[in-house]
Amino acid sequence: MDVSIVNRFFDDVSEKIGLEEGYRQVLRYPARETTVQIPVRMDDGQLQIFTGYRVQHNADRGPYKGGIRYHPDVNLEEIRALAALMTWKTALVNIPYGGAKGGVACEPRQMSEEEIKRLTFSFTNKLRMVIGPMLDIPAPDVNTNAKVMAWIMHEYSKSHGWSPAVVTGKPVELGGSPARESATGRGAIIIAKEAAKSHGLVFEGARVVIQGFGNVGSHAALVAAKEGARVAAVSDVYGGLYNPQGLDVEALAQVVARKGKIPETNGGEAVTNEELLELECDILIPAALEDVLTKRNTPRIKAKLVIEAANMPTTEEADRILRERGIPVIPDILANAGGVIVSYFEWVQNMQHYLWERKQVATELKKLLTRAYKSVIQTAEEKKMSYREAAFAIAIERVAKAIRLHGI
Repeated sequence: MDVSIVNRFFDDVSEKIGLEEGYRQVLRYPARETTVQIPVRMDDGQLQIFTGYRVQHNADRGPYKGGIRYHPDVNLEEIRALAALMTWKTALVNIPYGGAKGGVACEPRQMSEEEIKRLTFSFTNKLRMVIGPMLDIPAPDVNTNAKVMAWIMHEYSKSHGWSPAVVTGKPVELGGSPARESATGRGAIIIAKEAAKSHGLVFEGARVVIQGFGNVGSHAALVAAKEGARVAAVSDVYGGLYNPQGLDVEALAQVVARKGKIPETNGGEAVTNEELLELECDILIPAALEDVLTKRNTPRIKAKLVIEAANMPTTEEADRILRERGIPVIPDILANAGGVIVSYFEWVQNMQHYLWERKQVATELKKLLTRAYKSVIQTAEEKKMSYREAAFAIAIERVAKAIRLHGI
């Protein structure tokens, strides 16, 4: 992922809304970048050095907010891009946060749990002066989870006192929200239902194809099936399953929980990730990694609607081709914002020392996402923009207004 792609969207929309050049310069670049060496004693006794990053893009609307990922391909350019997207995402859904992102270049699948814990403790120590409940609040991302957030909270609290609000996505027993784990996938389906309604599709009975069956994709599939859609195909890194009549998603999730991967046959026929994207369906939900919809495969996409549950799954060329073909794309900064919204709710609970019930979280999540979706649709119609351009326009104007109100 290249930050220049995010900045091109930013520059194009800034030009269309007439944003002052000085503000463009402020918002094009991160406020702070931190790169650290992370020494970790491995199980075999060897000392290994990993590289970690935390990029804080903008905090004019509130504390920095963004996930931490553990992946071998993590690099500073990717983290810059994701941090900027977080700024626009939090502004679009109108929660009082800025944008940040972090990560460590490592291969967690080849590390023991104890090695990952030591890595997390060491990384947290290196970041302890740039994160905090009112400064920068990390959350789970690729290959991190509630357990990793608990370790960050523990290590940070050793030098700052009890600090549950330093991270979100924690275990419920440590102040986490009971709905946080499923929030991104659930939010994607809330948006999918709204988008289907806007474009003349009936969600109940609609064929939904989901690339990715990790935390986001699996919960999106489960919620979609519960809401009456036919989940026709799902996939993970190894491949996928396809059944045009609909898969038994609950049974499939149980198998994946036991075996760690989608089976070659479980009520459907095997498909590759590439084949899955080109299946005939009503709604396509990329929920894995970036750049999966490209100029090569987009001409063969047969979906009537694309919901971006992953970060930047559509390249610039693919975005243009889909628009020319009349296939609406609901952008990632709206479609996958459910996670950061419920993270905000968790943070509010931690600051108030008051636990919300799951039903309240679900009600407030739907309210904020539906409001954001309607504002994007309205802006797109009024300004003759794509949904992505409209989403960026709303976000940029909100952040720029905050800068002005600060007196800059």
